[in-house]
Amino acid sequence: MPIFLIISRHSAENCPLNNEKMKKMTLELPDKLGGLEKKHGVKRIGAWTVVPEHLLIWVYESPSSDALQKSSMEPEIVKWMTWNTSEIKLAMNLEESLELLK
Repeated sequence: MPIFLIISRHSAENCPLNNEKMKKMTLELPDKLGGLEKKHGVKRIGAWTVVPEHLLIWVYESPSSDALQKSSMEPEIVKWMTWNTSEIKLAMNLEESLELLK
């Protein structure tokens, strides 16, 4: 199944560490994600935060970019995305990359 990276950034003003409204939304999001991911057939591999850069990197397995895009259009996600700028990128693991070279 294809792997996708969602790379999100927010401003320092909107950082959940500095903004109570954003903190509340961020703390509520994990409870909602599991059901939405299941609904769209996507699987979260992991999520990482680079705090000083206000950067989040989410890694998903998804049957297609369309499925991942549809999951990101759910109201709960859209609400969170209003204060984050995100990019979705198709990624390959090392073995797949090496196979391209052969």
